[in-house]
This record gives sequence, C-alpha cells and structure tokens, in this order.
Amino acid sequence: YSLRDYGNRAGIWRMIEAMDRCGVRGSISLNVALCDHHPEIIEACAERDWEFFSHGIYNTRYCYDMDEAQERAIIEDSIETVYKHTGQRIAGWLAPALSHTERTMDLLAEHGIKYTCDLFCDDQPQPVNVKKNRLISIPYSLEMNDVIVYNVHLATPRHYCDMLKANFDQLYAEGATSGTVMCIPLHPFMVGQPHRIKPFTEALEYISGHDDVWVTTGHENANGYYEHHY
Repeated sequence: YSLRDYGNRAGIWRMIEAMDRCGVRGSISLNVALCDHHPEIIEACAERDWEFFSHGIYNTRYCYDMDEAQERAIIEDSIETVYKHTGQRIAGWLAPALSHTERTMDLLAEHGIKYTCDLFCDDQPQPVNVKKNRLISIPYSLEMNDVIVYNVHLATPRHYCDMLKANFDQLYAEGATSGTVMCIPLHPFMVGQPHRIKPFTEALEYISGHDDVWVTTGHENANGYYEHHY
C-alpha cells in the first residue's frame, strides 16, 4: 500500500492492525520523505518485515518534465533514504502518480531495481526490455485501487469488499494452471477510514483463508519470477 506525503496516520494504524490480523505483510510504495516526517510508522512496518519500495520523494513531484539527471537523483535519493532508515535495499519502483518517462525503465535497471509496478497490462509478471541488466513488471491494478474504487466508481465499502473477493476468485481459478498475481493498491486516507476498514478486513480474511495462496511481497514475488521463470 502507499505511504504518501498526504497520508492519514490513524488510517495507517488501522491498516496495520487489519493486516496483522490476517498475516498479510505489506509492500509499501513509499514517498520516501515520510521516513523523515513519520519515522515511528516506518519503524513499525520494518519491525513486521514489510517491504519498502519507492514511490518517489513526494507524490506531488511528477517525473514527466524531469531531465535525466533529475530522475537519476530521485532514484538515488530513494535508495539511500530507505536504506538509511530501514536497512533495506529497495527492489521495486512505482513512479509518483505513475509519471514514468521513456527513460525510467532503463534507469531503474541501471540502478539495480528489480521490478516496476508502472505497467499494468497483465495479471502475471513479465520481462521489460532495458538497455542493461534486467527488469520485470509486477502486476499493479487500477481496478482494485481503493482511490479509483471510491473516488471514481463511487463504490460503497461493502461493494469494494465484494469486488476484492470476486477478483480473487477469478484469479484463484486461473492460477490452478498458470500463476497469477493479485495486487490490492491501498491508501490509508481511503480504505483506512473507520467506516471502510471492517469490510476490507473481511476481504483479507477471505483471501488469506484459502489454500495454495502465496501471501507475499512484491520483492519476494519478483525473486520467484527471476529464479523460476525469467
């Protein structure tokens, strides 16, 4: 889920509690400035062995108009900041507001980033063509994104719960013959609201209660793909 510069602290703690209850570890698309603004939240997530990957420095600093040097600086700042505060070497990338450029993928691979979430054209990981090293796409879902569901489709919390279950059921059936990835992009200021957290928790309990489901992080998913399928 996304820890953003305009996040909701109470919502973050509600999400942490819900995910703890269901044994779900987060893959945090982090606006890395939050490491300085709210170190207590970063510490709580690190204690749970959650993954931190980069969503830029601030979500309001888009990459569209940046030159190569500026984009490199964001990547390098993200790597250094997350390592400083968590000891983790980031493996994934989601550009601020999905604002990647035509050079982003090459720069990510050059800096040793393993996967991007900026491409959402499939429900399976896939290689990305880059000039050097290797990079893969880990599925990201706008349809299951709580911002889209609540702000665009104007769904109720109960409807969102039903959507998550239905999405899981379809991918679970397809996964019997070919592995699929279900990504649930979340934001504390959306799903973490008091009237929305219970149906969301119900959906997590439903998903995690099935057999043969790998409830994992983006980094671990990427490692599995590199080892067995690349």
